[in-house]
Amino acid sequence: MPELPEVEVVRRGLESWTSGRTVASAEVLHPRSVRRHEAGPADFAGRLAGRTVLAPRRRGKYLWIPLQAEEGGAPGEAVLAHLGMSGQLLVGEPDREREKHLRVRVEFEDKGLDLRFVDQRTFGHLMVADLVPDAFDARALVPAPIAHIAADPLEDAFDAEAFYRALRRRKTGIKRALLDQSLISGVGNIYADEALWRARLHWARPTETMTRAEAERVLEAAREVMGAALAVGGTSFDSLYVNVNGESGYFERSLDAYGRRDEPCRRCGSPIRRDEFMNRSSYSCPVCQPRPRRARY
Repeated sequence: MPELPEVEVVRRGLESWTSGRTVASAEVLHPRSVRRHEAGPADFAGRLAGRTVLAPRRRGKYLWIPLQAEEGGAPGEAVLAHLGMSGQLLVGEPDREREKHLRVRVEFEDKGLDLRFVDQRTFGHLMVADLVPDAFDARALVPAPIAHIAADPLEDAFDAEAFYRALRRRKTGIKRALLDQSLISGVGNIYADEALWRARLHWARPTETMTRAEAERVLEAAREVMGAALAVGGTSFDSLYVNVNGESGYFERSLDAYGRRDEPCRRCGSPIRRDEFMNRSSYSCPVCQPRPRRARY
C-alpha cells in the first residue's frame, strides 16, 4: 500500500498539472470507487462540475484537492482520495485509450490533460467531503472524515514531545505504535521497518521503556528514510504504484531491511531476519536490532 512518500509524489504531480483548472465534467465508471460518498455517484460527479480545483494537500496516506466555492469564496469542500492497495491518479491526453481499470474520469474546461482514477483492486476511494478546522494547525482545514488522523512527521504541525508522551502511555510494541494513524500518520509497514533499522531498535521494543532520545532517533530516522524515498519517487515493487505520469519510483533499490530476508545487513553483514507481524512481515537485523527481553507484539 502506498505510504507517505508515494502519496506525496502523487500530490506534487497533481499540484503541477491540475491546480487552478475548472472541472467540465466527472464520470464515475465504477460505483465502488466512490462508495464513501454517501449521496452516490451522480451526486459526486455533480459536485465537481463547474468547480475550480485548488492546490492539493496531504496528511499521512491521504490527499485531498480543495474545491473553490462556487461564489469564488474560500473552499469549504474537497475531493478526498485514498489510493488503497492499487489506486492511481493519472493525468494525460484526454483522447488516449481508456485504462482497463479506469474508475473515475475528470475532464476540464480548458480541454487539456484529464485526470483519471485507476484502481485494479478497488480498495481505494474518492469522495467529496466538508473541510473542518485542523486540530493540529489552527491555520489549516482538513476533510472531516480524516480529522482524527494525526499529523505526519514531515509536517511542521507534528509535536515530537506529544508523540514521546503517547509512546510511554501506550504499552505496545514500537512498530505497532508507528502504524497507529491516530498517533503518527503516513508510516506504513515498509518505512516502519526502515526507520527502526536506522534507529537500531527492534520492532517489538516496548514503548513504555523508550527514552526521549530513542523516540527522537526513531522520528529522525523516519524523516530521513521518507525524505530519501521522496527524492527518487517512492517505492515501487510492482506496476500498481506509479506517479501521475505513470512512472514507477526507485527507492526499492535502496531498502536496508524491508524485503531483504537472509540478505546481509548493510551495517554488520548478519542475515536480515523476517518475522510474522499482524498478518504481515517485519524485517530486522538480529545483531543491530536485538530482540528485547520484554517484547510486545
